[in-house]
Amino acid sequence: MKKYFFIILSTLLLCCNNPSVDSEKSKVENLDSKNYSDVYKMVEIWLQSEIDYNNIPGFSVAIINKDKIDWSRAIGNEKNKDEISINSLFSICSISKLFTSIGIMQLVNEGKINLDDPLKKHLPFFDLVQIYPESSPITIRNILTHSSGLPRESNQPYWSNTDLIFPTKKEVIEGLSKQKTLYPANKYFQYSNLGLTLLGYLIEEVSGIPYNQYISDKILNPLDMNSTKTFMDRKQYGKELIVGFGAENRKRNRESVPYFNAFGIDPAAGFTSNTVDLAKFAIWQLNLLSGKNNSGVLPKDLLSQMHKIQFIDSLSNVKRGLGFSIYNQNNENLVGHGGSCPGYKTQLTIDPKGQKAIIVLINARGVTPTKYTRGIKNLMNQLRKGDNKKANVFREISGYYKSLPWNTENYLSSWGENIALMSLPSNSANITRFKPVEKDVFRRILKNDSLGEYLYIIRDEKNNISGFKRHQNIYNFYGKEASDLN
Repeated sequence: MKKYFFIILSTLLLCCNNPSVDSEKSKVENLDSKNYSDVYKMVEIWLQSEIDYNNIPGFSVAIINKDKIDWSRAIGNEKNKDEISINSLFSICSISKLFTSIGIMQLVNEGKINLDDPLKKHLPFFDLVQIYPESSPITIRNILTHSSGLPRESNQPYWSNTDLIFPTKKEVIEGLSKQKTLYPANKYFQYSNLGLTLLGYLIEEVSGIPYNQYISDKILNPLDMNSTKTFMDRKQYGKELIVGFGAENRKRNRESVPYFNAFGIDPAAGFTSNTVDLAKFAIWQLNLLSGKNNSGVLPKDLLSQMHKIQFIDSLSNVKRGLGFSIYNQNNENLVGHGGSCPGYKTQLTIDPKGQKAIIVLINARGVTPTKYTRGIKNLMNQLRKGDNKKANVFREISGYYKSLPWNTENYLSSWGENIALMSLPSNSANITRFKPVEKDVFRRILKNDSLGEYLYIIRDEKNNISGFKRHQNIYNFYGKEASDLN
């Protein structure tokens, strides 16, 4: 009997001290198995309210969780709802820079260039005037981190002319000698379309392959991004490529933006894509960083290097990776890039540690896509461990409730085994969570999980929901859909 006892005890000790056992346990504990259905419902409610309150033509949104699109939706206003889908193409503007940056890192991986090579080593025609004698040479690394001291744009006014006439590659090069540096290299952050444009030209010079073909052959095709192009296709405009709109004027009207093509600055701002393809791009990064071998586009260590802080501006505290913007939200380190072109605003945000990504494409100006990526991430983070087992538990009380004159409306929703309240319109997508304590009675959940004030569901004589009461104030039930508000 003692013999068997010692065998069992030894086995238990071995398991407890076996790193692989601990590692597998950790993987199981860290697996994000939350049911986000209620979160995604609230995201849709919030985005629809933003369309209505802020006169936004449309959103195309995707949320990636690990290796799949967990939720996606295209939402349009009355004029656009039948035109927009998750397959609709948008100008993704400066998200284009990420593909140029990856192309550069591929050449680094092949040993054809070095990040600390002076730009002029590979582009002999680079004759922009350096006005700071003490400056170190402008390097590839400087340009990827937007710390080169180069001007923001090439020597043409393409963003400000109403015809949106962009320069050719030849015109960009010819204008270099008429331009000067703004700062010494590696001194300050200055976002530069010119810099990333020149890196596109460098890809052509070093590889011997036209830029468009290189990006398609080396990045887009391997990632199965079949709808993405390095330019805006005139044949698709108003069809697959959704029409863009300007900012609101004083009468709250938006004018459509005419077709344009970025031509010579395609490497910085010329691409078109959709949420489906950008999701593939994000999933490739998450898979590569998690150790999955796929596509061969870039080694894991180089992508990791691109995601790490390579430059911090001493004045603005802007943080940049290699091509990627670096963000911090609620102590989470996020990477990605935004895009801003006539008629379009876009954002790709990646959470490498949490293995999530959010894509927001908007066919309008005067909007802030990071508001929506941050808001969506905020909502996802507010789904706590105790909320995540079930969804749509309180479907009966979910809906819109009048909140005039203080706000316009409230939306009350299931939130796992609790409920969530959001005031609309909302800039941050914050919710207030309530825990059920008895039928139709809830209490607010504080940050430390203690319970606060009560929320009571009110019913009429037929037992139908007629409103809710909180802080002695009564908010009447509108209906289940936004159309019920009209």
